[in-house]
Amino acid sequence: MENTKAIFKTAKPYQKDAMNLPVNDVHAAIPFYQTIMGFNLISRDNQPHRSAVLERDDVQIGLAENGGDPTQDGCFFSVDNIEAAFAELKAKGLQKELSAIQTQKYGETFWKVFFVVAPDGLCYCLGERQPD
Repeated sequence: MENTKAIFKTAKPYQKDAMNLPVNDVHAAIPFYQTIMGFNLISRDNQPHRSAVLERDDVQIGLAENGGDPTQDGCFFSVDNIEAAFAELKAKGLQKELSAIQTQKYGETFWKVFFVVAPDGLCYCLGERQPD
């Protein structure tokens, strides 16, 4: 297997804020992002509620115990290589939460995408823009 890692380029939240993604327990959620998704923990805070900032490449996300519903939120991550991203997450132990790669059209743009549902309930779509 190639040892190539995908580069995460942008994070677009489904709701309002990629830096305020709702989770029930920040401490319990962090290991998935570090071990499987390849993020590094940048900071933690306890005010106004428990939260953490995670970073990978040029992308930062924030997890927060803010009372929101994780199953109704998440992010779209654009990546430079969808096959590498898929292989990397699978190699790091992601199993049943991984959907197959598919092509979807958003507006006039085609993307190769797959979905990951984190143990905390947040849903992520990883996508690589396809040539016009």
